[in-house]
Amino acid sequence: MNPVKLIVKTKSDTYPIIIGKNIISNISKIFVANSFRCRKCLLIIDKNVPNKNILKISKSLKNIEIIKYYLIANEKNKNQKMVNKILNILLEKNFSREDCLISIGGGITGDIAGFAASLFKRGLKFINIPTTLLSQVDSSIGGKTGVNTIHGKNLIGSFYQPKIVISDISFLKTLPEREIICGYAEVLKHSLIAKKNLYYFLSNNFEKILELKSPYIEKAIYESCKIKRNVVEKDEKENDLRKILNFGHTFAHAFEATLNFSKKLNHGEAVILGMKSAVKFSYKKNLIKKKDFRIIFNHLNNDKFPRSIKDYFKLKDLKKIISFMIKDKKNDSNKIKLMLINRIGSTIIDKEYSKKSLQLFLKNELIY
Repeated sequence: MNPVKLIVKTKSDTYPIIIGKNIISNISKIFVANSFRCRKCLLIIDKNVPNKNILKISKSLKNIEIIKYYLIANEKNKNQKMVNKILNILLEKNFSREDCLISIGGGITGDIAGFAASLFKRGLKFINIPTTLLSQVDSSIGGKTGVNTIHGKNLIGSFYQPKIVISDISFLKTLPEREIICGYAEVLKHSLIAKKNLYYFLSNNFEKILELKSPYIEKAIYESCKIKRNVVEKDEKENDLRKILNFGHTFAHAFEATLNFSKKLNHGEAVILGMKSAVKFSYKKNLIKKKDFRIIFNHLNNDKFPRSIKDYFKLKDLKKIISFMIKDKKNDSNKIKLMLINRIGSTIIDKEYSKKSLQLFLKNELIY
């Protein structure tokens, strides 16, 4: 399959997403084809990325001075301290705004690197090379960058679009199944919020996608990217429509924060539990018909997915979960805003519910 290109057009910038196999060996050609130039670049690299792939990238960056910085990409390191380390390297090496910063890793690496790029001299050229399924279908698209604090996830950040996104499917072969499922969660989310046909494609080809079989994995990535591209183009700064991308995430981010971003529950697994919670809450509030509820819930109950929040939390954790939901950046009152679902492929934006209503719902989930 030849590489495919999606163009993202926002008010602040226009850039391509290149999707294909073994394309990291041709980065210089990609630069030329997209009229991109730089004198030197700082590579921000997740230590988990195989060195052979880093060598391919370095070799393909012809006539460009390369500086490398490796980081341990986890939620605990996704903080302002790490961003400051990157900024200090850029300052010490005398980078100009015509140079570039390249992220090579998953969503955490891209969020940190993109945030640093947005701050350096008020905007350094940024290229994202996502290496996980999650980052290829989600975080690398749309320009959201940011870091965590003790108060919650992604509460400090910026909207800063990359110049190019290079999604090489070959990276996925090195990932454990748990990481593939983590990315699949976001593909599934995109289908639930925007495209019924994609949902049934995923449902019918679930095992083939997890096994990275062609052309199923390519189609899943491409269609998922198209959905996010379409949303971002209409609402770059999350003023309205883009909020649908948070389906399941108000619950998910609270689950992650309550566990202090432990490896016990990764982001995609939290999103699956978050979507389960959101779909069930939608049903309890009579927003979705029983038929669609059962179809979705049967898929979310797959044995490969986390089963229940009871496996991760006790009743004593309820207060903490609710406190993080209240701190969610979408909220602007004492109520909690949720993105809910009324049928496969269609969501309801900014339904507000009281703290008491969510407490009762989650209490029942933790007890029964």
